[in-house]
Amino acid sequence: MTSRKGEKAGWIGGWTGGFLWVLLLAGFWTVQGRMTEGLTGLLLAGAAVVVVLSTAPWRHPDQPYWKLMLPVYFLLGICMLWAALSSGGFAALGLNWWSAWWLMPLLFPFGSVGRLRWNDKERTDSRPTGEDTGSRDGIKKTPETPS
Repeated sequence: MTSRKGEKAGWIGGWTGGFLWVLLLAGFWTVQGRMTEGLTGLLLAGAAVVVVLSTAPWRHPDQPYWKLMLPVYFLLGICMLWAALSSGGFAALGLNWWSAWWLMPLLFPFGSVGRLRWNDKERTDSRPTGEDTGSRDGIKKTPETPS
């Protein structure tokens, strides 16, 4: 079994990096003297670290990634709502419900890796070298030969 340090760093670094803007915005508002918004943002950034670490796939190796990503995405949505409301509301930012279309690319991971589990890689890595993987239905695929 490998340590998979790169994948672990990717999960932790990617998600915490995705919440870095919350910490920066909270710091900005704290410096401006908007303590309520700043402290709320600091709490949200702290909650993000807790959620990212507690939903790490190596802690729940049999859960599909989409289930592990749901709490993180939920908190990300709360952070976006916090930022919009702390900035004066959606109307002050020039946003309406049609403005949400640009959030659609955020859902890409649900389709691309959502079904995978942490243990899936462990299962494929444990196969002996040279073992035929075949296909999912058990039918061995052979290259087509011209007739």
